[in-house]
Amino acid sequence: MIDPLAEIVSLLQPQAAFSKRARANGRWRVSRSETGQPFYCLVLAGSSQLTLKGYAPVTLEQGDFVLIPAAWEFAMSSATPPAANVPDAVPHMLAPGDVWIGEQDQPFEVETLIGYCQFGAPDAGLIVSLLPQFIHVRGASRLTTLVQLVMEECRAQRPARQIVLARLLELLLIDALRSLADDRGCPGVMRGLADDRLAAAIRAIHQHPAHTWTVVELAKCAALSRSAFFVRFRAALGLSPMEYLLNWRMALAKDLLRSAHLSVAEVAEQVGYRSASAFSVAFTRYAGLSPNGFAAGT
Repeated sequence: MIDPLAEIVSLLQPQAAFSKRARANGRWRVSRSETGQPFYCLVLAGSSQLTLKGYAPVTLEQGDFVLIPAAWEFAMSSATPPAANVPDAVPHMLAPGDVWIGEQDQPFEVETLIGYCQFGAPDAGLIVSLLPQFIHVRGASRLTTLVQLVMEECRAQRPARQIVLARLLELLLIDALRSLADDRGCPGVMRGLADDRLAAAIRAIHQHPAHTWTVVELAKCAALSRSAFFVRFRAALGLSPMEYLLNWRMALAKDLLRSAHLSVAEVAEQVGYRSASAFSVAFTRYAGLSPNGFAAGT
């Protein structure tokens, strides 16, 4: 049986970019304005506060894990942050991958493992749009172990390092996303997969992406009326069934164009278009360049 979550994470092709241990004391804040890279943080000791644009501040306790699949504007601070007019703290690099915030002659009050990764997919934003924007997990020992393994592998220079890191990051993403099965707060594919009715329709899309799906057919897969299915799907995933289908077909098409050495007509057939011309029009409208142009630029 096709596993939509495994397909999504595999298509993202996660790769390690940077990781570090951060220790801090006193009242502090570090703000970041990123370029959409995935960011994760594990709290090893103490507590801190995360402020993410569009969300209420979140207090992170020991054992908490946070994953932001596309990080833009956010700030990490002490549990009681300094006043807004106080300048951000400047982290001190003690050693490669080891930073300190605050007074170095005083013991640390909070310790975190922080990492950034990148996605090798040609248009990761397209796939990331299917995921929750913010993932917060409490007391997940498996995630703690995985983050520590990622940190160790980042610092080592062992054979096959990149392959090991890629697999560990895939496991980290999958475990973090699986932990959201019962979370109703953030739309995304995991909310859909946690709903048995919607999961049947999502798996049908992934099992047969080239099929000429309609909302009526997908509603039958979910054993729901057309209107009930549409409303339930949109509420859970944050986009309509046809939008999800289009996003997934375009993600598959980009992967095939980049790596499979297929003709445009062959790619069109595999992602549900009856002709190369119809696919080219749809792809160009969606991606901003033609299939041949995309393939030549990757």
